[in-house]
Amino acid sequence: MTTAFPTHTVDSAPAPARRAMQATTDRLGYLPSPVARMATSPQTLDGFLKLSAVFESTTLSQPAREVLILTIATRNECHVCVAMHTAKLTGMGADAALIEALRAQKPLPDETLEALRAFTLEVLATAGAVAEPELQEFLAHGYTPQNALEVVLGIGTYTLSTFANRLTGAPVDDQLAAFAPQG
Repeated sequence: MTTAFPTHTVDSAPAPARRAMQATTDRLGYLPSPVARMATSPQTLDGFLKLSAVFESTTLSQPAREVLILTIATRNECHVCVAMHTAKLTGMGADAALIEALRAQKPLPDETLEALRAFTLEVLATAGAVAEPELQEFLAHGYTPQNALEVVLGIGTYTLSTFANRLTGAPVDDQLAAFAPQG
């Protein structure tokens, strides 16, 4: 896989990917391997970065967005995303029990965040054809119809990322090694 998807540098990447790669490097202080490999398709990289920025602007809280992302990452077995978003939740001061449950794909200790996790999995399981009782259960936890559609946006965004990371074989960067799944 690594021969088909090289780990580009800003200089070796296709020209249309370089600006996004440099901006990511400037923002994070390093160039993540998923970005370096996704740069093989500047359109895929650009699409993911734009969708990610749009998802970050949704009305879902930051912890809720991270719960959704880590739900997708564990479901899709993306070790890079699991490490990255475990680090992000840890940096936000999230409860260790929450992180552990997300990584183990178990019910969350927080009922509101568990409702989001369960709804996300239901949207995936039904390809969006969520039955009325499951939708009402989600809404009963303080979420809105807008949030339901934002879940769809998050699923699309992070399915793109997890699939690309798995396809390209992107390794976990040294900066995230302490948060990588074991085994």
